Amino acid sequence: MDDIEETAAVETVGERLRNAREAQGITLEAVAAQTRIPTRHLASLETSDWASLPAPTYSVGFAKNYAAIVGLDRAEIADQLRSEMGGTRVPYTQAEVFQPADPKRSMPKWLIISAIVAVLVVLAVLSLLRNRELDPAAAAPEAGAPATSTASVTPPAATLTPAASGTVTLTALQPVWFEVREKDGAVIHIGQLTPPETYDVPATATAPVMKTGRPEALRITVGGKEIPAIGPSGRSASNVSLLPADLVRGPAARPAPATGTPAAQ
Repeated sequence: MDDIEETAAVETVGERLRNAREAQGITLEAVAAQTRIPTRHLASLETSDWASLPAPTYSVGFAKNYAAIVGLDRAEIADQLRSEMGGTRVPYTQAEVFQPADPKRSMPKWLIISAIVAVLVVLAVLSLLRNRELDPAAAAPEAGAPATSTASVTPPAATLTPAASGTVTLTALQPVWFEVREKDGAVIHIGQLTPPETYDVPATATAPVMKTGRPEALRITVGGKEIPAIGPSGRSASNVSLLPADLVRGPAARPAPATGTPAAQ
């Protein structure tokens, strides 16, 4: 009889947790807030309502966290709960959704949807900008808009670059004497040409210049393209630049023909 009365007097895990909580004046909601365990599961622990609790592993974990809040021994509570549940609970066979936190603390659905929409809008804008960059028609200037192409700012000489890099050739139209010197005065050629003789200015010459008494008797080509006469008929010409670029740019790039008495051949 004494053994039966002693067994009946033993408190269950739920009773021990509830009594410890009430003795400290702690509400069940306060325990739920600190442990992040739903209030309904804590209430089921206190009443030993095993059918309303999730799997034993989770239930034992709930009890241990609850015990820590109210000052009871976690390991002792866990061992006692396993003993109680092992003899009274039917094996759990149905899958359950465990919700360890209060749903009110979850991120609102409208905020999640807004974030997704914002990301999609940004991606759409970036895709549109990229398509405009790759579309030649979109990059073309509108009608009436000021031209901004490099052609409008490219010096006129740029269009003559192919000819300006060619060989400078002097061809005698009449017997003519001429002299070619480098910038430092070194003589490259002195002599007379007789039709149809030609003379090619060395490409390695440094700023070559020419002097002749009959510029009209010479035909000058740059890369096979004939350039205008370098001086008026009957007047000598000196210090005429034989650089391809200067010849192609025309008279403005050359010194004025020497003045004085007509040069006699």
